[in-house]
Amino acid sequence: MINKINHIAIAVQSLEEHIAFYRDVLNLEYGGTEVVQDQKVRLAVFRVGEVQIELIEPTDPESTICAFIENRGEGLHHISFQVDDIEKQIAELKQKQVRMIDETPRRGAHGSRVAFLHPKSSVKVLTELTQPD
Repeated sequence: MINKINHIAIAVQSLEEHIAFYRDVLNLEYGGTEVVQDQKVRLAVFRVGEVQIELIEPTDPESTICAFIENRGEGLHHISFQVDDIEKQIAELKQKQVRMIDETPRRGAHGSRVAFLHPKSSVKVLTELTQPD
């Protein structure tokens, strides 16, 4: 079951260029940075109520975030919904003919388990399921 929006991710070329805007201009609570080596990204986290905003910077030219920025420019990358049981949620979505990028969960930021739905199944919006650690 989807419980809430976990985070909204924004792809950026450089965290240093954008952290100040979210922290100092919008006055969002800054939670620091983290490297997610498996996904070849570094992210900066901001909290808005129960939702996080994640700025995502590629750490490798081969990362999907790098390709995203090259093709579409900086901007909204994905929305993530928090779930209790990610395997169960994936199975339910597959039964409903939802195309998945990840049919088994993988490690995400903050020790979470994540899986992505293909944008063609979700109105061209890259959608992530997140089960917190």
